[in-house]
Amino acid sequence: MEVPEASDADKARLRAVVPETPEVAIKPVFGNLGAFVNGNVFAGPFGPTIGVKLSAADKETLECSERTVPFGPVERPMGGYTGPPDIWNGEAKAMRCAPRHGLHVASLPPKAPKK
Repeated sequence: MEVPEASDADKARLRAVVPETPEVAIKPVFGNLGAFVNGNVFAGPFGPTIGVKLSAADKETLECSERTVPFGPVERPMGGYTGPPDIWNGEAKAMRCAPRHGLHVASLPPKAPKK
């Protein structure tokens, strides 16, 4: 299973779409970056695709209205995440959507820090 490394441009795009609030942290994850709220990942790159974790209703709405892509390795996509359409890359639409993803994950129980 090959995991593509995010380019500097991919990492910059993630930072551009993730809201800058005290609750959000962007940290390294397996050689890439992840956007976290309360210790839970809500967005991150897999190569050029930024995957997002959505509520079940938002995921269904997005997947029914847009051409999304599975997020993660072809052999084993990440459950609960979706890759927004490639056309969203660098567009204002992704900027408007990113805070919703963080709000959903913020509603989940916080993850306990590893010791």
